[in-house]
Amino acid sequence: MSYQHQYIDGTRIHFPVGKVVCVGRNYAAHAKELNNPVPTEPLLFIKPSSCVVSPEGGFSIPHDRGAVHYEIEIAVLIGKPLSRQPSEEETLDAISGFAPALDLTLRDVQERLKEKSWPWEVAKSFDGACVLAPFVAGSTINDTADIDVRLTINGEVRQDSNSREMLYPVLPLIQHIAGQFALQPGDVVLTGTPAGVGPLQEGDELVMELPGHTTFSTFVLKRN
Repeated sequence: MSYQHQYIDGTRIHFPVGKVVCVGRNYAAHAKELNNPVPTEPLLFIKPSSCVVSPEGGFSIPHDRGAVHYEIEIAVLIGKPLSRQPSEEETLDAISGFAPALDLTLRDVQERLKEKSWPWEVAKSFDGACVLAPFVAGSTINDTADIDVRLTINGEVRQDSNSREMLYPVLPLIQHIAGQFALQPGDVVLTGTPAGVGPLQEGDELVMELPGHTTFSTFVLKRN
């Protein structure tokens, strides 16, 4: 799958989407709402590129695997290779874009996996599990420690927070990830979800936002 975003000067840059690196429980309030302990270091997991879908024209959710929870997140597009604990300057230079994204979770499945101390991939990496809006250029964000993120469903704000509330802020988080395994152009980092997660229903209308930077409206498709 290729993704496209537009710089201010109008040039369009295409990236094939690579791996999607996610961090769990990066907002203390979200960890609390699910009765999870706050991690003492970034809790990382990976979604494959095959689970990435665009919100344009709506998106589908599984109907036979229990509750599907929404989790709004700030997505960061990597535009240059990063590895071996890069400096803050190198990390900032490698950020190509920002977007709102939904990390969809099969919550009932995840709870069963957690009870058995099994990995989460089945609950996090199903087809369509990453709903990724178009990116805006990285240069449009002046301060990665001050990015608003918001999700509205059926006219009601469900999640509304700011990157300053992260346990592991954007730049240190990406530096940490690159110290564990290399990041390549086209990789996406999902930086964690704030409190307010909950189940999606067919026909729900959603507005995904990085307020002041980008807004994208979408909806959950109904079965035929």
